[in-house]
Amino acid sequence: MPAASPFPIQGLGPLRPTRAGRAEFPPIARAYTRVSEVVRESGLLRRAHGFYAAVGAAILLALGGAIAGFVLLGDSWFQLLIAAALGIIFTQIAFLAHEAAHRQILARGPQNDRLARVLAGSIGMSYAWWDAKHTRHHANPNRVGKDPDIEVDTISFLEEDAVLARGLRGWITRRQGWLFFPLLTLEGINLHWQSLRYLCQRGPVRGRWIELAIILARSAAVFVPVFLFLPLGLACAFVGVQLAVFGVYMGASFAPNHKGMPVIAHDAKLDFFSKQVRTSRNIRGGWWATWLMGGLNYQVEHHLFPSMARPYLARARTIVREHCATLGVPYTETSLANSYRIVIEYLNRVGLAARDPFDCPVTAQYRRA
Repeated sequence: MPAASPFPIQGLGPLRPTRAGRAEFPPIARAYTRVSEVVRESGLLRRAHGFYAAVGAAILLALGGAIAGFVLLGDSWFQLLIAAALGIIFTQIAFLAHEAAHRQILARGPQNDRLARVLAGSIGMSYAWWDAKHTRHHANPNRVGKDPDIEVDTISFLEEDAVLARGLRGWITRRQGWLFFPLLTLEGINLHWQSLRYLCQRGPVRGRWIELAIILARSAAVFVPVFLFLPLGLACAFVGVQLAVFGVYMGASFAPNHKGMPVIAHDAKLDFFSKQVRTSRNIRGGWWATWLMGGLNYQVEHHLFPSMARPYLARARTIVREHCATLGVPYTETSLANSYRIVIEYLNRVGLAARDPFDCPVTAQYRRA
């Protein structure tokens, strides 16, 4: 069966017939309740104020260093190093915004929402847009028709989308695995554009004017000094490098989590525990991977316990793995490099659906013969 096709049954364990003659999944609906009890009793759902205060201080220190470097370097192409550093710093701020949105940092929900809105706006993104999109993803990861993260954009994540690609998008789709990382250099622009488009749409948008004001102030704080103190060519290069590094870092941190994992049919019935574990992939590496990816390396645990603070995810991993072994639920974990290989191969397989049948490798082989 093609890797990109949704499959509601394959790999989900033995099925049993019901009175109506249909098949249903094994009764493991209580699995999440049991693992939640262990996690709660282990104290892994408490806040980690000291940790996040330290992370915030480190980011502010790095931001201050980048600003100082910008001032000291002046009219120099070494400014592009500062631009790259800002791309990394902004991504680390995005990780904090993600955690605040999941209520991981502060004690109360409204406080986390306000913090997430400010942090997201400070890097030029809309919290309202991201929250609406990300909430749907967490509810139904990799489910056809319900997860916005597998909806067709420039890249097709499903064969039925790839086969419809035409023109420039069709050309890209046929090579999308190899083009994935080059395309991520444009993801920073895409994130800013999607945020502004959402905020400017008709209809109610919570916090619309606050977010627009924050994004406008942030844009002025970033771009005015760049174009005021640097020559035009260098200023454009500075902005381009910053956006490219930001886009690649963001995409490279989020892509390994679900791409290439099972895609679930829109009408499939799965319990919460199986759905979250089977569609998520962890990245090995320990503390360095946690810092590099903002805790997204523990994607399985993050999806099971979205409000769990970053420092406790590693301990939760041990508990979840034990429960998965007991229940016979596959638990996926691999290296960062191998996850990228899997993503590229998966996207290339999906992209095959966009190829003309006479351009397929097998046909070409017979034609040459």
